[in-house]
Amino acid sequence: MKTLIVIRPDAVRRGLVGEILTRFERHGIRIVGLRVMQLTKEKTAQLYKQHENKPYYQNLVDQMTAGPMVACVLDTDVLDTDSAVALVRRIIGNTDPAKAEMGTIRGDFGLRIEQNIIHASDSRESANQEIPLFFDKTEIVKFNETEQH
Repeated sequence: MKTLIVIRPDAVRRGLVGEILTRFERHGIRIVGLRVMQLTKEKTAQLYKQHENKPYYQNLVDQMTAGPMVACVLDTDVLDTDSAVALVRRIIGNTDPAKAEMGTIRGDFGLRIEQNIIHASDSRESANQEIPLFFDKTEIVKFNETEQH
């Protein structure tokens, strides 16, 4: 039920973090881990290892290390991780903002494919590999619906 998003430096620079997080919260998705950080080239290489031999890889590394970013662990109340990943990716929209539907994060805020606002785990396996790149287990909170504060 958990997945990872990374709000990329271009979105942080444009002041979109709050709006992006609100989009998930409006769908009942909880933020259970949050960290603002500057990605290193090494950590970016770990995150995007599958793109290593692609022609756009160096540009991707440059974009991701260009400034602070926000890593978030999201938790949904859907039944399984595959559904959580699918829901988050539906809210985000197509990788190419020009093809993303209006009403999605990329459709509303993406400028071009190189500045597509956000990274999200694309599968249960990716989520399980990517979350530990940014968070220790102790940094991810658990909500108890019956607790009163």
